[in-house]
Amino acid sequence: MLKHTPLHPRVAALCQGENWRRWAGHIVASSYDLVHEREYHAIRNGAALLDISPLYKYLVTGRDAARLLHRVVTRDVLGMAVGQVAYTSWCDSLGKVIDDGTIARLGEDRFRLTSADPSYRWLHENAVGMQVAIDDASDATAALALQGPNSRKVLEHAAQLDLSGLRYFRCTAAAIRGVQVTISRTGYTGDLGYELWVDAEHALGVWDTLVECGVGYGLAPTGMLALDMARIEAGLMLADVDYVSAHKALIPSQTSSPYELGLDRTVKLDKDFFVGRAALEAEHNRGIAWRFVGIEIAWEPLERLYAEVGLPPRLPMVAWRTSVPLYDGENQVGYATSGCWSPLLKRYIALAHLPAAHAGPGTALEMEVTVEHRRKRSPARVVPTPFFNPPRKTR
Repeated sequence: MLKHTPLHPRVAALCQGENWRRWAGHIVASSYDLVHEREYHAIRNGAALLDISPLYKYLVTGRDAARLLHRVVTRDVLGMAVGQVAYTSWCDSLGKVIDDGTIARLGEDRFRLTSADPSYRWLHENAVGMQVAIDDASDATAALALQGPNSRKVLEHAAQLDLSGLRYFRCTAAAIRGVQVTISRTGYTGDLGYELWVDAEHALGVWDTLVECGVGYGLAPTGMLALDMARIEAGLMLADVDYVSAHKALIPSQTSSPYELGLDRTVKLDKDFFVGRAALEAEHNRGIAWRFVGIEIAWEPLERLYAEVGLPPRLPMVAWRTSVPLYDGENQVGYATSGCWSPLLKRYIALAHLPAAHAGPGTALEMEVTVEHRRKRSPARVVPTPFFNPPRKTR
């Protein structure tokens, strides 16, 4: 049976079209309006409030808390400062990604790990002999994302706190009308934004305060359809869509290393042993076979394909999540995994896996498109990600 998040009493009342989807065993809103355009524009032009409570959340505490996390993820956890947040992946012994998420150092011996899939058993398997406690706080902790150019103004109003000094990927304790929260300057939209972590029993009050303080700042409760478009614009991958977890893959070719997913910056080979280190070092030395890249589909050739059958171009109204072949001449060389028409950028974009030889920016390719029930090919090219990267995100 699907579970409700702590914020469900509010989101259910707002979901006009009853447009729901599953996320980690929970029911969440795909969109609150009948269509998601207003919610998307709230992310990019105002403030968007999202319920991200289905994330798995683990509190790792004790003398060996840092040592455990340092061992199981690819980042340098021992070097993290209190109040720092790090995005990371973690791998199996073959250097293939199991999951990705964030680690927040809440205290000297206290961390919060977030993940897309359950990680409780895996953490315990790697904690043998260590003085560490691992608490699954997924249900006890609600999480809200406040994203968009006006998010800081809304949050400062709600918390009565100057947040201009809270740096990107840092967190701080705060109170919102007497409710203790942790605020992290993080998000999944590629824009200025924050995530709030609060005890589940107080989540509704925090939601109400943010909605109240968002009046005048263009705040809108926002669902997964708008978030999906924003994260593609930001060049951010999604588990089970853009990559397959090493724990779920049926054959080796379905797995990906952090390097193959463009996460080179998160792999710290100069630190002590961590799970998958030997395999990743060997891969680094011999060269990366595949790359995760951005693709832009050329507009005028796509328009002509539709004009040939007497139709205007039919663009996807929502982000698509499917495997779409990419060609170099007559040879399929890779595949796109998710894409969308970007309303802000006015570009048709996608995220894709390509062999390293075809992954350089500017490489000309063709992407399969379906025009009036027939499969065609439209010119495309490799472009850098993120597609959208506003300075306000980190300033």
